[in-house]
Amino acid sequence: MPKDLKQKIKSHAIITFGLLLTAIGWMAFLIPAQITGGGLSGLCALLFYAIKLPIGLTYLILNVILILISIRILGLKFGIQTVYGVIGLSVFFTILQPFFTAPIVKDAFMATVIGGILSGAGVGLVFSQGGSTGGTDITALIIHKYKNIRLGRLILYQDVIIIGSSYFLFYSLEKIVYGYVTMAITSYVIDLILEGTNQSYQILIFSKKHEQIAQRVSDEVGRGITLIKGQGWYSKQNMDILLIVVRKYESAAVLRITNEEDPQAFISMSSVMGVYGEGFDRVKI
Repeated sequence: MPKDLKQKIKSHAIITFGLLLTAIGWMAFLIPAQITGGGLSGLCALLFYAIKLPIGLTYLILNVILILISIRILGLKFGIQTVYGVIGLSVFFTILQPFFTAPIVKDAFMATVIGGILSGAGVGLVFSQGGSTGGTDITALIIHKYKNIRLGRLILYQDVIIIGSSYFLFYSLEKIVYGYVTMAITSYVIDLILEGTNQSYQILIFSKKHEQIAQRVSDEVGRGITLIKGQGWYSKQNMDILLIVVRKYESAAVLRITNEEDPQAFISMSSVMGVYGEGFDRVKI
């Protein structure tokens, strides 16, 4: 099987699993507890609470309308990943909703926490593969085209309005608070997933035994090393510096090898949010 095809299959499998997690978070926990989260899913939940419109169908119809409007205003910016995400989430909403008519968890706060975690983890997995679930992201892009407001702030405003609107259905401040807690948990878990999947370290090693260290890192860790020529300002001596970029889980091996070869080595390690290229991620824009 070609490597590119294998990568695409893996990516879509992760996106599909993320969509399933998101749907479970909503259908099994948030909807039965009548909790309104943010995004277009929250708006569909409001419509379900008010007039019993099926969430999967409503989500699909609203997204199709938004995508068509956005194509007219923004141009064809939405690829197959967005369409796949919208259809996939709509299908999972439709399949799962009949199975969760009663709350699994009786405590509303516990339902809020579990639903927020599952939803955030699912969306985080989708985002990590360059996917999208459409929704309020699209409306934020449309507004951003005409108003100089940051996208993150636009999405936040929309979520606040959607969740706040639940008061006119339930006349309950508790429901609103639970909705904002869901929004906060979902956002936190999304960030946690994205940082966990993309976080890498850039390591600079200053050592007289740089050749031994570089060879072992190459053999044992399997990462490339860049040799940088430098000079000490105080000593005026020339020095070879190793520049190594590794995943978070590989950093301990590099530090161990360096310490075994040269306990006196000077090491600088910094966290980087994203690394793109051979052996790391592909740019997904």
